[in-house]
Amino acid sequence: MRVPGFSRLYAGLLLGRMAGSMLFVALILFVLERYHSPQLAGATAFMAALPGIIVSPLAGALLDRYGRARLVVLDYAVAALALGLIASLSALNLLASPLLLAIVAVASVTNPLSWAGARSRFRSSRRGTCGNAPTVLTAAGTSSRRSLHRRWPTLVGLFGGEWALAASGAVYVAAAVVMVRLPEPRSAAAQVGSVLQNAWLGLVYTLRNSTLRGLALTLSVYNVGNGLLAIAIPVLVLGRLHSGPSAVGLLWGAMGGAGLASALVAGRFSSQGRERWLMAGPILVAAVATALIPLANNIWVVAAAIVLLGLATGPFDIGLFTLRQRRTDPAWFGRAFAVSMSLNSVGNPIGSALAGPLVAVSLNVAIWAAVAATLASLLIVLVAIPGRDAMRGSPIGS
Repeated sequence: MRVPGFSRLYAGLLLGRMAGSMLFVALILFVLERYHSPQLAGATAFMAALPGIIVSPLAGALLDRYGRARLVVLDYAVAALALGLIASLSALNLLASPLLLAIVAVASVTNPLSWAGARSRFRSSRRGTCGNAPTVLTAAGTSSRRSLHRRWPTLVGLFGGEWALAASGAVYVAAAVVMVRLPEPRSAAAQVGSVLQNAWLGLVYTLRNSTLRGLALTLSVYNVGNGLLAIAIPVLVLGRLHSGPSAVGLLWGAMGGAGLASALVAGRFSSQGRERWLMAGPILVAAVATALIPLANNIWVVAAAIVLLGLATGPFDIGLFTLRQRRTDPAWFGRAFAVSMSLNSVGNPIGSALAGPLVAVSLNVAIWAAVAATLASLLIVLVAIPGRDAMRGSPIGS
């Protein structure tokens, strides 16, 4: 925290990530409450993610060329504006479902700027630190923002979906204020040619890097399960178990708290050389936890499964973040991280889009599909990710 700019960077990252996750959960509950359609909820989650994934190579090139803080602030501002627009139009009964999908799709285009922009600054902001500390801060931040934000969906139950979305927008505004005029570190990235050319080079670098390629395969499949659960859990709690939106918020809050605790414990031990097992073990735990959910006949069984999922998150995130950062050339952080993180998360919109039709067939079918995706990712993490430090990617244009 003594490193100049680090505390502001971390505070902005925490607030921004918290707002983003608040938005995702509150948006799902808002759609289920207002439109009573799991299919539309899945489509909304899909459109809130896919456009950003498509433009991620371009976003990464912009980050490496023009600096990260200002572009992260831009994304936070766009998100706050979109949330304010959704909440206002809904309050005026002017929010038709096609308009909702259009707004979330446009807002998602700038998402990679904050996904990769803040995260890719950690190495340049942490000089003089050692061991796992920065990785633990990142992983604990990811888990703690889950813990903090997952309680906010109680606003849906207490005040309505519009207020929950407006609250998410307010947190985005706070994150933008914290990061305004944050000093930019000197970039070592080679910027030759146009932004489009550098976007292509970033995509090629990521695909040539065997570790980043393996992480993309693992996480994209793993996150199909997360995308399915993002829709299935609220439907289960609201429908089958006849609880309210507040119960959904408290469940996700328990998951985040467990993830924060496990990240802090796992971070006390060196992860070097053990990253794949730090990912494989939690994936197996997550598969077992998810398999408990279709068997649940009360909220307490679901809560136990969710807490188990949260406990798996901490060491998994440490393994993932450490491996990605350790095996990526710092000169390519903006471009490689934008592409890598988007490829990793591509399973989320796919899972959410599949959730609607699967829930229409059977809620249990959707959850068992999540179990299958999780088990498939366990095989991939052991096969596709190199066990030893591999080449960081062939130099491009040399």
